[in-house]
Amino acid sequence: MARPVKRRRVCGLPECTRFGPLDSRVDPDHYIQMTVDEYETIRLIDLERLTQEECARQMNVARTTVQGIYSEARRKVAAALVEGRVLWIEGGKYRLCDGHVRTCGHRGCRRHRWGQGLGGH
Repeated sequence: MARPVKRRRVCGLPECTRFGPLDSRVDPDHYIQMTVDEYETIRLIDLERLTQEECARQMNVARTTVQGIYSEARRKVAAALVEGRVLWIEGGKYRLCDGHVRTCGHRGCRRHRWGQGLGGH
């Protein structure tokens, strides 16, 4: 029996959840779905410049888990760009952090740094 998937800590939901080509109509059946936790790895590693180990600590999962999530997220971004498809961010196994320094005060935390209460999930 497979282990249950551990909910990954995410420090904020994306403000925009759909990205795609502006010059053509795209069939919704051809959207690429990226999960919120995949989005969070892209944000932490590529934007915040955290290492995979730091990202794993921030998301409260193993480094090997982050490595797999990140690899899949980058594959989806590449497919959307190369194939001209819409990237739609939703779902996944995650929980929003509470923004408290004691439980999530890492340098990649958007809620702590910006002092926002971004709602729960």
